Amino acid sequence: MKSGYKWVLIALLSGAFFFHQADRALFGLLTIPIQDELHLTDIQIGWINTTLSWTLALMTTVAGVVGDRCSRKWIITLSLIAWSLMTVCMGFIGGFLGALFFRSIATGVGESFYAPSAYALIAVHHKESRSVALSIHQAALYVGLMVSGLLVAWALGFLGSWRNVFIAFGAAGLLLGLAFIWLLQDGKPDARVASSVRPSEGRPTIGESIRAYFCNPSALCATSGFVAIVFVNNAYLFWAPKFAAQKFAVDVGVAGRDVMLWHHLFAFGAILAGGLITDALVKRLPRFRLGFQVLALLAGAPMLVWIGLSPTFTTLLLAAACYGVFRGFFEVNTHASLFDVVPPQYRSTAVGLLNMLAFFFGGLSGVVMGALSEKYGIRGFEYGFMLMAGAYAVAAVLMAFCFFFTFNRNRVVE
Repeated sequence: MKSGYKWVLIALLSGAFFFHQADRALFGLLTIPIQDELHLTDIQIGWINTTLSWTLALMTTVAGVVGDRCSRKWIITLSLIAWSLMTVCMGFIGGFLGALFFRSIATGVGESFYAPSAYALIAVHHKESRSVALSIHQAALYVGLMVSGLLVAWALGFLGSWRNVFIAFGAAGLLLGLAFIWLLQDGKPDARVASSVRPSEGRPTIGESIRAYFCNPSALCATSGFVAIVFVNNAYLFWAPKFAAQKFAVDVGVAGRDVMLWHHLFAFGAILAGGLITDALVKRLPRFRLGFQVLALLAGAPMLVWIGLSPTFTTLLLAAACYGVFRGFFEVNTHASLFDVVPPQYRSTAVGLLNMLAFFFGGLSGVVMGALSEKYGIRGFEYGFMLMAGAYAVAAVLMAFCFFFTFNRNRVVE
């Protein structure tokens, strides 16, 4: 295998991750025309979003187990093809049940199998260059979310309907998936690592791995912060375009473009800056990473209140950009904070459990925001963003408890 292929792999997977995240944002950007045509209530829209998160929560642990035992090339390829086909099918739905199945269940199952195998495949091909490779791949997430608003605004005008937008996005992802059949390669694990541990030795049992997570107060405190982040991110992703369009009488394409672009642009910049800041200080101050996240949550909470109460569209975008900065400062350390307190032999299980809890509880924000909107209209969205700020504050208190009382006891020194 040519040594240069490892960067071709990053380009391919970054393309897939772009569609993964753009597809995730698509429904929120097109909520208003979908509701108008299918006569869906806000509560129904909320259940579509929550069911998607719960599907991801349920399937992510299964995807991790399968990714360690089957060809990662084919898992990634079939995952991309599957969720792209389901996106195409969204262009032909006739009502709530069709949207619930194709958007939430079918698409969620397809998307859930991508990340575990993709990250593992990157690790196989990249050793000395692993951090750089993972950073480039992660950047595709923010590019997908930023560009999706621009693309949808353009596509609505060019293609004429939300149905055609789903079909076009799905068809593009499908073409990339078909190309993966020939372009993607599995790679081989390091022979020294593969031969140094016998299958029956050196591996913790599932029970030991679960206890290492759930009996670790610092790990649970770290998880609370990520649950709050996902809870708020889901609400913003699915509801902010509609909230902005209705409150300020802005075209839905313009609203979706701007609330996605400016928020994720500043989050992207904060992740790059936050990584440099953390790496520079955490060796001298072991609790810096955790304290940095606590401050990010405390500073982000007022920004969420500001989003809900903004008097103009411009001030909403400014608040969303500031919220993006503090989101980025938190997310740059999500997994690193967990790894600070979980030993290496338990970390894969810990990440799976972290994601499961975050998607399950974080997914509730979709139906909560929908119910508030259904009952109170625009005011319900404003109440919802205040509730999101409260979630940040509660998580900050729990993580501060870890900072002062449990971190030193659970800290892993490598």
